[in-house]
This record gives sequence, C-alpha cells and structure tokens, in this order.
Amino acid sequence: MIKAHVVFATITGNNEDVADIITEGLEDLDVEVTQTEMSQTDASELKSADICVICAYTYDEGSLPEEGLDFFEDLENLDLNGKVFGVAGSGDVYYQEFYNLAVDKFTDQLTKTGAKKGADSLKINLAPEEADIEKLDEFSNQLVTSFKKIK
Repeated sequence: MIKAHVVFATITGNNEDVADIITEGLEDLDVEVTQTEMSQTDASELKSADICVICAYTYDEGSLPEEGLDFFEDLENLDLNGKVFGVAGSGDVYYQEFYNLAVDKFTDQLTKTGAKKGADSLKINLAPEEADIEKLDEFSNQLVTSFKKIK
C-alpha cells in the first residue's frame, strides 16, 4: 500500500482544512495517510512515506510559519530520493506579492531533497471553496499517479 504523510501549519484553520481535503482525497485512492501538525513533526518522518505533502501558510511579508522554521531547515539535510512530494497552502491575495510565498519556499526546499514533484503546487485563497476542493482532489490524484509512474 502507498503511504503518504501530510504535514500542515495553520493559524486560521484554513491550512488544516486544505490538509484534511488532501488526506481524504488520498485515502479515497487507497493511500494510507498520516497527517500531523508541523510543529509536532520531525522532518525525518517523511522518509517513511512514499508521498510527502506540505500545507503551510505565509506569515507577514513572505515569512515561513514560525512553528515550521526548524522543520523547514531540517528538510535541507534529508535525502528523499524515490519519494514524490506536493505543496499546497491557503493564503490571502490581499498580501499581493507575498501571497502564499511559503508554498514556493517549501517547493524549492523539497526539490533539494531529491524528491520528485508529483503535482503542481497549489495556492488557495482563504478557506477552500467547492472549486478549490476539486483542485485539491485532482492534486491528490496527480500525486498518486506520479508515484505509480516512478515505482
């Protein structure tokens, strides 16, 4: 069975909702999913997953979540060759050029681990609505399809 680990950081609850939707989407595709909050997760836990998903918010003017700084830094030293990853996050377009920058930063950091990007990074404005849920379900589907292609 394919195993996935979904890690999220949230202030408003929107990114937890994003993580929940992705988790459900993966489970519907017969993936065994572990979902954890970023501050409670050691980055090395991703080594036991086939698919790694990060859902993070952007704080202030493009900053990473404070509770996720150690996690982000620890990713730099991981070898995730053979894994597939995806990054999604909720933000607020009000912040213009700083909108969801954490999604881009986590995408770059995971690329450095040797993991393969399994789906286009997904940015959601505020709480996920029906159209966003469809995009998140497709995101989950792409991750599983990408993993099956490399195995």
